[in-house]
Parts: sequence; C-alpha cells; structure tokens
Amino acid sequence: MAGLLEIHDKDGHPEHKLQLERSEVPFICGGCKELGFGLRYQCPNKNCNYILHDECGFGLQYRRPPTQKFFKKCDFQFHQQNPLLGTRICNICALDIQGFLYQCSHGDIDLHPHCANLSLTITLPDSNELIELRENTKSRCLKCQRKERAGKVQGLSYVSSDGKLCYHVACLKEACLDNWKRGYFQLDVLANEENKILALQNLAPNQVVRPSEGQSSNAMKGIKLLITFLKLVVSAILGEPFTLVSTLFQISQN
Repeated sequence: MAGLLEIHDKDGHPEHKLQLERSEVPFICGGCKELGFGLRYQCPNKNCNYILHDECGFGLQYRRPPTQKFFKKCDFQFHQQNPLLGTRICNICALDIQGFLYQCSHGDIDLHPHCANLSLTITLPDSNELIELRENTKSRCLKCQRKERAGKVQGLSYVSSDGKLCYHVACLKEACLDNWKRGYFQLDVLANEENKILALQNLAPNQVVRPSEGQSSNAMKGIKLLITFLKLVVSAILGEPFTLVSTLFQISQN
C-alpha cells in the first residue's frame, strides 16, 4: 500500500497535519483504538501524541480499502465511527470495533482498517509451505487451544499448510496487547533473554519455546518452525515492527 507523506484528520485532529513516519515504538491508534507498530501518521507537534495507523490514514484519505482480499463481494465504505446502532464486531479478528472501520454497503460485514489489509498468504522462509488466512479450520489455536473462538463472529485464523500450527487473529492481537501491557515490547526489556522467553511463552503457553541441550534434532526443528510461524503472523497482524520483532525472535537462533 503506497502511503501519503502527509494527511489531515480534520475531525479527529484539525490542529495539525499528520506526517508519515516509521517507528519501533508501539502505539495506540487514535482512529481505530488498536495497538500498532511500524508505519504511522503522527502529529509533528512534540507536545501532541495523536497517532494513526498508516491503514487508518489511507482510509481517512480515500474512504475505501486499497484492496479487500477476503470479502470480495462486499462494497466497503470507510467510516470514522459506526453509522449503525449497537456494537460492531470485526469479521476478521472477531474483536469489538471502537473507532475507524470499513463497513459493507449491506451493513453485515465490518472490518478494522488494519485487518482489512492482512495478507491472505505468507510464505515460510526456505520453504514452499504457506501460512494461510482461513475462515474455518480444524486446527487448535496455539493460544486458546480451541478450534473456534466463542461468540457470534468467529473471525479468521492464520494456519500452516499442514494444519499443525494455527493462531486466531483475535487471540494473537490479545496476546500481543498483553505483552505490551507487561512491558515486553521494549527493546531494553527484550535485551534480557528471560524476558524473551516470557514474551514467547505468553504467545504460545502450551508449547516449548526454549531450545536446550539434549533436545533431539526433530524437537529443535519443531521449536524453530514454531517460532518462525509466530514471527511471521505477529509481523503480518501488527505491521512490521522490524528491530523489535527481530530482537524478540532471536531466541530461535540460539
């Protein structure tokens, strides 16, 4: 998605135009109210902390998603707040929508702007295997251990092509938000190896994430594959936190 270098949120932040920048620091988007990393639009005033996801800024400017890959039959329109009565749930992550959204003209499908831009497939490095964004899966989520999320809207999952690794988009967003609240998403904190393990274990609580002496080659290969999978889906869902993600997942190389 080609981003504009500058946008103006006349309703949410009329005082100053917002400038596109890249940051390693996590933030809460002032538009959709969701956690974000990487590219963002920020007020140049040092005393102001108004920030938007780049996807939220794109929607604000163009009123439509650049491409919508999953719900292809929907005609999506951008809204700064829900135009209909009641709570709206994102059909991709199955979490509440609290701010900016895309809504189908029929009013039956709603998406967070960032969720609307998720990749349908991710290729595993040095492999032809794919991680796919799926609506229905028989695999159990690495976080909640369930095949489906409870609730009216189930949301989507990222699943490895062999079906062995699966993560609900909602569960990953919740786990990353929890890691951020615990202070794990800070470079100085992640410099400590134990903090990396705690952050990774919070992402996959029922899996072995620590390589150790005496493990078989198959076990080591499984841990490496798991951590690569987590790295890719974290980057896909939160944007690309670059150094932060690389630092968090360096444990896989030890």
